[in-house]
Amino acid sequence: MPQRRKKAVVLLSGGLDSATTLYWAKKQGFRCYGLIFDYGQRHYKEIGSARRIARRANCDYRIVKFSLPWKGSSLLDRKIKIPVSTSGAPNTYVPGRNTIFLSFAVSYAEAIGAQAIFIGANQIDFSGYPDCRTDFYRAFREVIRRGTKAGVEGKRIKILTPLINKTKGEIVRLGSRLGVPYELTWSCYKGGKKPCGKCDSCLFREKGFKGAGVADPLAYGTPLEIPDF
Repeated sequence: MPQRRKKAVVLLSGGLDSATTLYWAKKQGFRCYGLIFDYGQRHYKEIGSARRIARRANCDYRIVKFSLPWKGSSLLDRKIKIPVSTSGAPNTYVPGRNTIFLSFAVSYAEAIGAQAIFIGANQIDFSGYPDCRTDFYRAFREVIRRGTKAGVEGKRIKILTPLINKTKGEIVRLGSRLGVPYELTWSCYKGGKKPCGKCDSCLFREKGFKGAGVADPLAYGTPLEIPDF
């Protein structure tokens, strides 16, 4: 009788890190289930990118839509200007975002019997978000162990962060080896026709491609056109 493939839920935003994480999880032999979030972000364009990446990778996916009416971030409130660059956690930080995302992912993983949750978090070249650090994921693993039926029955659901200690250059090099379609990814917080090249996310993306010695297909090619849906 053939061995059943391991299942994994992959949080997919449409950016460099999540796309690379999806392809890395597939390389490890997981059958991947993408989870895409529509939470009212101004860079709504990333949702279309995430869908296209999932389809290219032959990955099943679901889109979870919700709103945070209290906003609290420039990604949710157009009255707040997105900073060009900053030190510390910038106003693009969405309060509790990864906690919310992971809660959905844990529920989904437990429902389908997945053994792992992959998230493309990074604490090296990042904007200083507190929910992108190793300590946060260590604590959340304990939440799963103590607060889910699977956990108390000894059926581990792992949270895996394969990019957590990699530079953006290392991530792009890894993704290039894995065949990640970076031409489909979207990073810019502003969500225009072309990347703004000034926000933190654009600057880290630029640093990654330069560090890897690879041309960015968005910066040097035609604008990415993703239809609304």
